Parts: sequence; C-alpha cells; structure tokens
Amino acid sequence: MKTEDMQSAVVLLGTKGGPAIRPGGPMPTSTLVQMGGLTLLVDAGLGAARAIGAAGLPLTALDAVLITHLHSDHVLELGPLLHTAWTGGLQHEIPIFGPPGIETYWQGFLGAMEYDIALREEDEGRPPFHELFSIGHLSDLRPIDLEGVLVSAMRNDHPPVEHSFALKLEHGGDTLVLSGDTAPMAEMIAFARGADLLVHEAMLPEGVQAIVERMGTGDNRLLEHILRSHSPADEVGRIAAAAGAKALALNHLIPSGDPDITEAHWRAAVEPSYGGPLHIGRDGMVIAFGAGA
Repeated sequence: MKTEDMQSAVVLLGTKGGPAIRPGGPMPTSTLVQMGGLTLLVDAGLGAARAIGAAGLPLTALDAVLITHLHSDHVLELGPLLHTAWTGGLQHEIPIFGPPGIETYWQGFLGAMEYDIALREEDEGRPPFHELFSIGHLSDLRPIDLEGVLVSAMRNDHPPVEHSFALKLEHGGDTLVLSGDTAPMAEMIAFARGADLLVHEAMLPEGVQAIVERMGTGDNRLLEHILRSHSPADEVGRIAAAAGAKALALNHLIPSGDPDITEAHWRAAVEPSYGGPLHIGRDGMVIAFGAGA
C-alpha cells in the first residue's frame, strides 16, 4: 500500500535471461520497483513470489503489476503469485498491465484454477477473486498514471515478439528506465535520457555461443534468436553513455550462472564506454536511485 516517504529503489528479484533454471543458479526475470510510495512488480518470471518474500515484503504489499512481454520467463508466475497474495489476505485491487494477449494468459489461469477459486470463496469466505484484478494494455501511445507514478512504454526490438516494451517510470523528479528484452536500439538513448537509473538487459555473445554448444541440441535456432533479439553488453554501455544515464544496472544476463563468466567479464565489456556507477545484476540486489539515494 502507498507509503509516501518510501525511497525510490529497485530490487532485482530474478536476473537470469531465459526460462531454464539450474541448481543453485539465478532465477528468471522479475523486478520490484518502490517509487512514489508504491510497490510495483515488473515481470513475473519463475520464483518471483519467493523472491518478494526474501526481500522482506508480503505479496499483499503489491500495488500494480507490469508485464513487458509474454515470453514465459517474464510471465510464468503472474497467476500463481497473485493467487498466493489472495490466499494471504489481499483486500485491495491490483491492476495488471501488459501487452496485447495478456488477457488470454489471465483467462487461461482463471480457467485452470476455477475449482480452487470458487471453493475458497465459498468455503473460506475470501473476497471474489476476479474483482481484485483488472487487465489493461501497455501502449506506446499513452502513459499510465499509477497514483502519481507516470509509466511510459516504448515498443522495443525483440523479434519475433511483436508486442514487447521498455518502460519509463517517473515520480517527483526520479526517473527509472527498464529496457525489457531488446536488441540494441538508438531509440533507447532518447527514452532513457538523463535517467537516474537505467536497468538494461545484456549478453556476452562469446558466452552465449558456449552455452548453446553445451546444450548439444544441434539446432542453431536458439543461438540465432538470442543473438538477434538481445543486446551485447558493450553496446549497452554505449547506449547508457549516450543517454547520460546517472547509473546503469545490467539485468536479464545471458549467460547467467556460468562459472566461466564473472563480473569482471561484464565490466570489461561495459566500462570502456560507460563511466558511471555500474551494477552487475544478481538476484536480490537492491539499488536505490533518485534524489533520496
């Protein structure tokens, strides 16, 4: 619920690019944003609910959810997370905003859980589930005003996904930009101009080649997809520098959890072009930004 004196911060709940998980490794994408007194969830990859608890917050603290696109590593846990918030005592409405098609996911989840939801409403006296959640679309044509936090969306470049968005959140002079999943875009420079924090996806192409080879599928389509629809870390550094971003965090890392790829590799790719504060994302990392940082 809204807390006016909340400092602007992000918690990188899950920092791994892609849906696969490995024992002891990082989890897929989800990011908690605290801004303007609100607690917002951006994307809901596998493990998001547990990560919010590990950050010290109940799921009932969420005020809204934003889904950048419908790849599974960004949306898989949306329904289970909100259902769990409901069973944990959620009383206030949580709006959900996502790309076209988000309503199909949501209706599918409601259908899958119809028996359980109806039973708990009748047997346990819980509030009507469907009344707590509304579905809206992100659009690059109009911003969303969440109780004073202005959310702007820009269509990014994540082929073959048609509806995939970068997000800019603004409140009280604080600005946060989340790239979403995207190939490098010149448009990101203007979108992130002067941001207090730019959270941008990143890959190391040499590491991508190695992990795909280790998977041993003999099929080049996964490699081709990753290389054409994600951003090499060195180009992310150049984008952040050109945008004048005050701080940069690398997120949705590809590869992630690979012992052969260390923080030094990421820094070596970015720091020649970007000289500001640089955060190499890891699960649970908290980054304060803006005037109160």
